[in-house]
Parts: sequence; C-alpha cells; structure tokens
Amino acid sequence: MIALAEPPNRIAELQQTVSASRLGLWLTCRLKFYFRYALKIQKPTTPALHTGTTIHAVLQAWNLARWRKQPFELASFKQLFEAGWMDQKSPIDWDGEEEKQRQQAWSMLETFFAETPIKANEKPEAVEVAAEADLSQHGLPTLIGIIDLVRAGGRIVDFKTSGKTPDAGLVEHQHEIQLSCYSVLYRDATGRKEAGVELHHLVKTKVPKLVVTPLAPMTANQKTRLFKLMESYVTGLERGDFVPSPGFHCAGCEFFRECRQWTGG
Repeated sequence: MIALAEPPNRIAELQQTVSASRLGLWLTCRLKFYFRYALKIQKPTTPALHTGTTIHAVLQAWNLARWRKQPFELASFKQLFEAGWMDQKSPIDWDGEEEKQRQQAWSMLETFFAETPIKANEKPEAVEVAAEADLSQHGLPTLIGIIDLVRAGGRIVDFKTSGKTPDAGLVEHQHEIQLSCYSVLYRDATGRKEAGVELHHLVKTKVPKLVVTPLAPMTANQKTRLFKLMESYVTGLERGDFVPSPGFHCAGCEFFRECRQWTGG
C-alpha cells in the first residue's frame, strides 16, 4: 500500500508557481498530479517520451544554429540525434523495437527539415527561453514556463510529436491552456502582444509528415478562461483536493497501480 503523506513544504511550493504542464495535469487527474508533483514518484522513461525528448533536443540545436547564423548541415544534426538517442539514463522497455523506433524518429526529423516553412536564414526572436509572469495582482501564483521558439515578429512556436495526424477542429482547444500560458509569458516579458501561435506537429505515421497549425493571438476570453482554471488549481491545492478522474486516459497512465491502491485519503 502506498503511503499518501506528502511533505507539507512541497504543497506550499506548488502554491507559489504554476506552469502549463502542471495545470494541464491538474485538470486531467488531480491524483496523478499528486503522485507526480507532491510525492515525486519516479517512473521509467517510456519509448514515446525518449523519442520526443531526443527530437526536441535536435530542434533546439537547429533553432540555436539559426540564431547564430551557422550553416545548415544535416550530418551534424544526425550526429546530435544519435548521441541523444544513446543517452538513455534509465532502462527503457523497447519491446524489441528500439531500432525501428530510432529510424522512424530520424525520418520524422528529415521530413521536418525538408518541409518546414521556417527558412534557414530566418533568425529567431528567442529560443528555449525561460520566462515567468507575476500574477499576484490576480490572486494567482507566478506563471513559469519555457517557450520553444519565437519567430521573427513575435510568432510563438511549439513543437510536438504525435502518433496520429492532429484534428484541425480540436487542436486549438486541446492545447489552449499551454498556448495561452505562452501568450501571457510573452506579453509580460516583452510588453507586446504576440503576432500569433503555431503548432508544428511531427507525425509518426508510416510515412512521417509535418502538420503546421497557425492560430490567432490569445483572445481576452481565452485569458479569462486560463485565469479561471488557475483559480481551480489554487483552491484545490488549498483544500488538498487530490481526487482521481477515471476515464479512457487511465489505460496508459504510469500511476495506474498507485491509483488502484488509493483509499480516499
């Protein structure tokens, strides 16, 4: 039976700041949030997480290279990819498909480099920038986050890997929390309104493809929605409201065993 007694100071720490990932998990399942952020239960790295992390590192290097006006050399990014793939800090259960998934991941990057609308000579406004916004005037914690890329002119870009083609009718709604957080961070840091937001999905289909979804700047209504969701986060932490949210998403949850042992405490 798992002990559900978090260090009191950990909850206090979580009340001081909020991020898009924390808020998204809080709204998905508060008990999973508790396991991950309050108890800090460590779980093995999954193949999907390792693939996404490796791809993200290569894209970060590509963005930084454009920032520094370095020439594009596919071979150097292939070397970086191979080094990142081999850097498996904990055992990963590949189920005998590591080589297949490695080749597929590199094919996704090759497709991205061939099809990206971002030109090789386009210098970014910012790359992997850590930002925070003091929202105390709204009775909310400090918002923190790291923005993947800000293109010239203030277009915020977030890179994602996906196992299937994103639904154009759902993608804005599904990622509204994260994108609104980025908009708040950008506006607070620059004093300007973002020109727009772009989602760049690297899709892991049989033949990899890149799907770019351009979105408008955050609206006043979206900002209000975000702040209301943050209020739920704040009041829930104050109450210790760590209840599970059973559903289809439980099938792939790494905390399924711990959840089944939960007794309502």
